[in-house]
Order: sequence, then structure tokens, then C-alpha cells
Amino acid sequence: MHTTKYLIVGAGMTGDMAAKGIREHDSDGSITLVGADPSPPYKRPLLTKGLWQGAPEEKLWREPAEGAELVTGRRIVSLDLAAHTATDDAGEEYSWEKLLLATGARPREIPGAEGVVWFRDLADYRRLREVAGDGAHVVVIGGGFIGSELAASLDGNGCRVTMLFPEPGIGHRLFPADLSASVTDYYREKGIEVLAGEMVSSASGDRVQTQSGLDIEADAVVAGLGVVADTELAEAAGLEVNDGIVVDEYGRVPSHDDVFAAGDVARFPVAALGIALRIEHEDHANSHGHAVGANMAGADKPYDHLPFFYSDLFDLGYEAVGLVDSRLEALEDWQEPFRKGVVTYVEDGRPRGVLLWNVWDKLDAARELIVAGEGALAV
Repeated sequence: MHTTKYLIVGAGMTGDMAAKGIREHDSDGSITLVGADPSPPYKRPLLTKGLWQGAPEEKLWREPAEGAELVTGRRIVSLDLAAHTATDDAGEEYSWEKLLLATGARPREIPGAEGVVWFRDLADYRRLREVAGDGAHVVVIGGGFIGSELAASLDGNGCRVTMLFPEPGIGHRLFPADLSASVTDYYREKGIEVLAGEMVSSASGDRVQTQSGLDIEADAVVAGLGVVADTELAEAAGLEVNDGIVVDEYGRVPSHDDVFAAGDVARFPVAALGIALRIEHEDHANSHGHAVGANMAGADKPYDHLPFFYSDLFDLGYEAVGLVDSRLEALEDWQEPFRKGVVTYVEDGRPRGVLLWNVWDKLDAARELIVAGEGALAV
């Protein structure tokens, strides 16, 4: 049996930062990370951004926590919380004193769509990169965060890109309707075929058929349909799950002093908003992982960070913080319509989220506005 003081289930960005948080407060305790991905921890955002813009794969890798043991290509398949043990898919057993679940999320898939690249990890990037050469026709299913980034990156690499999704425009769930429509037009001006309002009826690695009767052949089909929290292990162990593993402000699982969860898989209280959320972006993976790891080692500090996320869509770039949801009232302040401005998302008269559209160095001001609970941010 493998014995460790801290067992981290999941060796992605969150697990890596948790190990570093632990090490800052416990210089000697043994740390073991077990991850299903065969690669060591890497910077996931580069998979849809920098690698397509010429960055070498060497830029992916993260410096590991000092003295942490990494087990890759293994998945923890069962937990015995009472016995403080875990078992992986090769039958190896791990004995632990404190446990962190950083199992992340898995991509949503269309049942029966064999051959589609469900874009999530380094293997998916490499697989798509092999076929997405200059002049290749790639169909991107999905017009949200991942789909919009992939379409822009593929177009920038000389691919002919077709996007399709059921919503009326790109970023429909995030952006106000007028901004979503403008971004959709912008993508079309860039030469991307955007098929909005289309539902997939069947798909494979080289063909997509829609419910409206379209039949599209392609060299590759890739999908960015969002993700689902990977809570299967937690549920089997009897932990509370509600769109993620429920944790307190320290990242601790209720009723289990030595069990924690962090990152994509955790549903945590957001102090600035007064609600619990599950957040899937890089900043949260890093900051929550680090904070919860530190708390595992005795830091005893509530996580009160309000994470942000960002994207680059051709020449358009944005940063966003808080509840960025197109269902909320949007107060828009444009210096240049749909090219440079600020959108404040309001609920019951209170600012709940801010979208900084080609506006930089205002994240702290946006957070302060949300915490204060009044007003709107100007360009």
C-alpha cells in the first residue's frame, strides 16, 4: 500500500496548485497526486489559445511542487473515507491522512457521435492538430467559450471553419443580445461560416447532420459543448453533490474534517455574491486549488477571491468577473460600439458581474463594484 499524508485526486492545474499551497505550510509532509491524464500538470488555456498561435508545447508544463510525488495515467476509482484509503484503476491502494478531490470536469458529448473530438485535454489538441492543417475543413459544434476560441484559432491556422450551434448567436449565454449578434457578424466577416439556430441530429469525425436537414462533410469535427463536474467518485463515497461537490469556505467537505474539494468540481460559497457557485475557469482552478491546499495544511483561511476569466477572439479580447449571464439586465457603456466598452450585469438593482470588452486593468475596480453592491462601471 502507498502511504501519504496528503492524497490529491486529480493532477491538473487545481491539484498542482493545491500541492504548492500545502508545501507553503507543511515543508515535510508527503504529497501524492494521482491523475488520469498521462501528462504531468499543464496550462490548459494554451490548448485553445497560445499553441495555435505558435507557442511550443514546452510552454505548457508547470513547475511541480517541491517533493510532491506524481502518479499519471491512473484514475482513483473508489474511496473508503472511514479507512482513509483509495484505490486506483490498476488496483494500487493509497492510505492518506487528508484527501483532496480535484477531479475537475468532463466534456458534454452527443450520444453516438463517434469520432468527434470532445475538446478538453492535451490529447484532444494533438489529435485535432494532426488533421487541422492549412485548407482543412473543420466543423466546430458549439458557440460558447471553447467553441468560439477554437473557431478563431483554427481560422488563424488556415482552416476553413464551419460553426454550428442551437443558440441565435456566439456567446449567447454570456453576452447581451446586441453584443452576441455583433460578434457573430464579426466571425462571418472573418470568413467563418456560422450556422446559428442549428441542432445536431447526428455527427461523426467527418460529417455532421442537423435537424433542419443540413449535411456537412468535414476533415474533422470538434465540439465544445461545456462540461459536467466529475462527481462520480464523490457520489459513490456518499459525499454531498449539487452540481459539484459541496464544500465550505475553506474547501472542506461538510461532516468530513479531512476531506476537501477544489477547482472545477467544487461548489463553494462566493462571499462577494452571497451564493454558492461552481466555476470552471483558470483563475479559479489556480486560486482555489492553492487556498484549499493551504487549508489542508492548517492555514485556516476562508477563500474569498472572486475569480475572473478571459478570452481572445481574433482581435477582440475580454476579461469578466462575477455573474456574467445574458439573462440578467445589462448596462452597456461603449467607447466604441462592440469594440471597446464595459457591460455591468445587474440583478434586483445590484451589480453582479462585469464584462470588460477590450478594456484592461479594471478587474479590481469591477470586483470592488460587485462587493459594494451598487452602481455600474464605466469605460
